[in-house]
Amino acid sequence: MCGALLGRTVDTMDTQTALLKAATPNVETFETIVVGGGQAGLAVGYYLKRQGRPFVILDANERIGGSWRTRTWNSLRLFTPARFDGLPGWDFPAPAWSYPTARETADYLEAYAARFELPVRLRTPVDRLSKEDGRYVVESGERRFEADNVVIATGFYGVPSMPDFAPELDPRIVQMHSSEYRDPAQLQPGGVLLVGAGNSGADIGLELASTHRVWLSGRDKGQVPVRIESRKARVVVPVLWFIASRILTTRTPVGRKVRPHVLAEGAPLIRVKSEDLAAAGVERVPKTVGVRDGLPLLEDGRSLDVANVIWCTGFRQDFSWIEAPVFDDDAEVVHARGVCSEHGLYFLGLDFLYSFTSENVGGVGRDARYIAGHIASRS
Repeated sequence: MCGALLGRTVDTMDTQTALLKAATPNVETFETIVVGGGQAGLAVGYYLKRQGRPFVILDANERIGGSWRTRTWNSLRLFTPARFDGLPGWDFPAPAWSYPTARETADYLEAYAARFELPVRLRTPVDRLSKEDGRYVVESGERRFEADNVVIATGFYGVPSMPDFAPELDPRIVQMHSSEYRDPAQLQPGGVLLVGAGNSGADIGLELASTHRVWLSGRDKGQVPVRIESRKARVVVPVLWFIASRILTTRTPVGRKVRPHVLAEGAPLIRVKSEDLAAAGVERVPKTVGVRDGLPLLEDGRSLDVANVIWCTGFRQDFSWIEAPVFDDDAEVVHARGVCSEHGLYFLGLDFLYSFTSENVGGVGRDARYIAGHIASRS
């Protein structure tokens, strides 16, 4: 009798164990997992592969370079010439003083991953990052990955940022974030208000000025003192790049002083100048602070009767999926040049992570080399 009961108990335990194993997703283990397959993820992947280390790059997009294909307007071009747009090991394949388009940049990233045979897993969005028994656990749907190191390389472009009062606009007004804007055909006849007077607002505003009346709302951020596509720029731009990448860093007093302003206010106008906007008929107006009677309300008390609103208000990072004590009270990442106090966790490609050029295609390589070297020293 006891033997029969014992046998049934053992059978039950074996069945429960089998069911538990069946319910547990397959686990893949690597030394390093890189989250994000844009320029930052590919750059650190290049160095990890040179070190001969086992790693994988997880990316949510259908194709490499996905954000450059799906979150930019059709006429967008980089603000740096091709000579400054290469990733480690391969210069950008374009004339040195040409300014690549977003689509050309996406194609370059895709070709870069193929050229160096980087292990990118597409269509693999990461839902959760946690730590169990001293190892990082990355979850993507039913898939589970484990690693000693994780590099968060999701980049500067996070979740589109829009003010809380945006839903209060009259539904007859066409509104969108700049990441949704592609070309003027998306808009309806009538005026356009561009909220945010940085480079996105200025570039889109100048494009729309030939077909719409345009207002540009926000504080004047200043402008670089040269036409970046002029012959004079071939002398000045290398100097500006040197300052942005070597002087404006977290190691220098001037860099540490400038960094908070860059993070809070953005960069000055680079391609489009204030006089270009004025000549095209773009009207500068104060900050947009709310909605009155369904119309956008300006800081000076005016409301604008417009047919379209484009929110050129940037992006905010959403790291709510990361379960690690590496954030301050404002949910900002606490790091030293991308290295966190939580051993084995790194960030790459953030705005001004180390220098003014840290989130640029041509500037991320130096930070990637530093982080890959840190991973090697841990191993």
